[in-house]
Amino acid sequence: MTSPDRILPTEEAADLLGLATEIADGELAPKVTDFEERGVFPRDVLRTVGRAGLLGLPYPEEYGGAAQPYEVYLQVLEILASRWLAVAEAVSVHTLSCYPVAAYGGEQQRKLLPDMLGGELLGAYCLSEPQGGSDAAALTTRATRDGDDWVVAGTKAWITHAGNADFYNIFCRTGGPGAAGISCLLADAATPGIAPQTPERTMGLRSSPVAQIAFDDARVPADRLIGAEGEGFRIALSALDSGRLGIAACAVGLAQAALDHAVGYAREREQFGRPIAQFQGIGFMLADLATQVSAARALTLAAARLRDAGRPYSIEAAKAKLFATDMAMRVTTDAVQVLGGYGYVADHPVERYMREAKVLQIVEGTNQIQRLVIARSLTR
Repeated sequence: MTSPDRILPTEEAADLLGLATEIADGELAPKVTDFEERGVFPRDVLRTVGRAGLLGLPYPEEYGGAAQPYEVYLQVLEILASRWLAVAEAVSVHTLSCYPVAAYGGEQQRKLLPDMLGGELLGAYCLSEPQGGSDAAALTTRATRDGDDWVVAGTKAWITHAGNADFYNIFCRTGGPGAAGISCLLADAATPGIAPQTPERTMGLRSSPVAQIAFDDARVPADRLIGAEGEGFRIALSALDSGRLGIAACAVGLAQAALDHAVGYAREREQFGRPIAQFQGIGFMLADLATQVSAARALTLAAARLRDAGRPYSIEAAKAKLFATDMAMRVTTDAVQVLGGYGYVADHPVERYMREAKVLQIVEGTNQIQRLVIARSLTR
């Protein structure tokens, strides 16, 4: 696997990326094909990743995190994604799921975050609904106050880690219509009335099941309200800015893996008496792929550095997510083309990379929504 020439802020960051590479090569790469073929969620692999400290990288040390800059965290995600996208996505989703408490939890930070970041627990983020994905402000799942509890009723959809998570962020309506009526609750997965449904049959990421979750009058303690009542929509959007960078990094890692496999194949595959890499039609294609991967990596890390500097980065995160995931779709598709017929069969991983790349253009806000966000920033 090609290692890009990285400029890292500290020696500690270099050591951390070395650890991530060691885990990726030793624990992820040997298992990915088997788990993907069987469609089994790698919970024990995630525990290994968690015990290595990779499930709380961008969060403060006082709460059990590693206090790493986002630009370092994203490069760890990239390394993991280059060996097993589902594991990198799981780390990204868990990091997203810890954000509401970390950013808006107040006194809950000290009480809840250490366990959430400790490496043994896994989180999920319940925003989308069967009839509402991009239009999150129209969600209908409702929470009604009853004494010391919130009683939650409704259905969430497309939930990564459904049935495997230990805790759920639930975005639900506690007030009137629109964004101002939405709040955020944090519920333990074992709460009675929380019922994950049968996993969806997906094109790719088969070892990372997604499913609907039905909330049948699930009672969540009142002190599990994250932020203020009616602040949920702002929390959701703020979390997604960071989450989009995670998906962009996953896309870069996946595309790098596809590029590496295509280059390796093109060096060895001979036609007309020489390696196909020496033919301009293939060589130029590989050059374009390499350039696109580097450009997406640079754009993603530039947005992360704005975040680390405390500067506005929402629009740059949208650009990074848009460009990196579209790039991953192009690169994985062309990697299949470089291998020809061999790229179309499961003996080589590029067909899986291509199937996996598609979902990255959809999650954390479709790329059409990213274009809308960027366009509005230019014209308002």
